Amino acid sequence: MRQVFWISLALVCYAYFGYALWLAVYARLRRRPIARATYTPTVSVVIAARNEEANLLAKIHNLQHLNYSRSLLEIVIASDGSTDRTADILREHASEVVPVILETNAGKASALNAAVEHASGEILLFLDARQSVDRNAVQRLVECFADPEIGAVSGELLLEDASGAPSNALGIYWKIEKIVRKLESASGSVVGVTGAIYAIRRELYVEIPAGTILDDVFVPMHVARAGKRVIFEPAAIARDRIFAEKGKEFSRKVRTLTGNYQLLRLAPWILSFKDPLLFRFISHKLLRLMVPLLLVLMFVSSASIPGPAFRFIFWLQIFFYMLAIGGSVLPAGQRFKPVAIAHTFVLLNVAATVAFYNFILGRNRVWVR
Repeated sequence: MRQVFWISLALVCYAYFGYALWLAVYARLRRRPIARATYTPTVSVVIAARNEEANLLAKIHNLQHLNYSRSLLEIVIASDGSTDRTADILREHASEVVPVILETNAGKASALNAAVEHASGEILLFLDARQSVDRNAVQRLVECFADPEIGAVSGELLLEDASGAPSNALGIYWKIEKIVRKLESASGSVVGVTGAIYAIRRELYVEIPAGTILDDVFVPMHVARAGKRVIFEPAAIARDRIFAEKGKEFSRKVRTLTGNYQLLRLAPWILSFKDPLLFRFISHKLLRLMVPLLLVLMFVSSASIPGPAFRFIFWLQIFFYMLAIGGSVLPAGQRFKPVAIAHTFVLLNVAATVAFYNFILGRNRVWVR
């Protein structure tokens, strides 16, 4: 039981902190700079939209004011069986966008595939309908493609509150995630990209299987498999509002984690030596899916090991979980950092547990933005 406890603790610490520390050392020893340069390829903006009448006009307006030549920029938007005015809006703006109208709801992956079929650009830029994109975002992304080793580039999603101020919804865990992405990029390739804004070379696009939840992991992993780098460009920014509706952020996290499980079924080669990012995928994605089980093993093993030290550790875990429960029952308590950290940590791992349950039951087809 002692071995079970210490191994479980070590893996949890590695999943959240150790991997970032390893990357920091590795990036210092094996830094791989990017040969950025002025580069102006043709770019096709690709968007899958379902029932987006509330956001679509603002999105089209936003894209028309990007700091990139309009003669080089194509906007392709697929309506995925929308039941509101999304398709009508696209038809009304056919002079500004390439409308792809799908009469039935086939899912985001199928809508993206249909949109790509109508895209003609050398670079495919994938965006979501809701977020706004900074004026220089396209130029920041495409200048990375001046380096022939680069196959895909991820931008950065900034979350803002209702007043437009930066939001830090996931606190220290989100900060660690951003550090990991930057270090992965600096030393080779990131595992996955930001779904709200990422670009790839057209010739590297692989058709996404119908029902795929995480196109933003499936697509870049195939880019890496083709021998090209997938990098993170924090200067290419998309902006979104944090969900005010209770439970919405939790649902989005469950969706993302469910997609990680689904990916193992859709592309089993990811867990083989055919995957050049195998170590990074296990460290960054897979271990975090295992953390709920590791936490249970830590709790049970510490309860069963005699001695004052492990008795203290056992009660320390109970105290930590009580802080998390307190932060959920009394949200105001999250203003205190220990409560906020405990609450967010437990919330993330509850989401991972629900994601596993969804995957086992086959609840993989979701259209959540």
